[in-house]
Amino acid sequence: MDIEVKKPSREELKNLGVEAWPIWEKEASSFDWHYDSKEVCYFLEGEVEVEKPCGHRVKIEKGDLATFPQGLSCKWHIKRKVKKHYSFG
Repeated sequence: MDIEVKKPSREELKNLGVEAWPIWEKEASSFDWHYDSKEVCYFLEGEVEVEKPCGHRVKIEKGDLATFPQGLSCKWHIKRKVKKHYSFG
């Protein structure tokens, strides 16, 4: 299961309606997470490494649009406080 990370254009963010999505914030920490549904999120602040079960890590930082697939189990390692817009489903 791949985590897709890209730098979106302003137009893409507008088309997705990102500014209307709720915001989630979390201090530096590590925790396990499982996605019951697909999540798309846009990082306003911070830096995170998401570790997949195979041990591969995906770096996500300010300005990234990340898509997490339904069914993914992973471990989040928040390096710098995260603030992100998010949408499930």
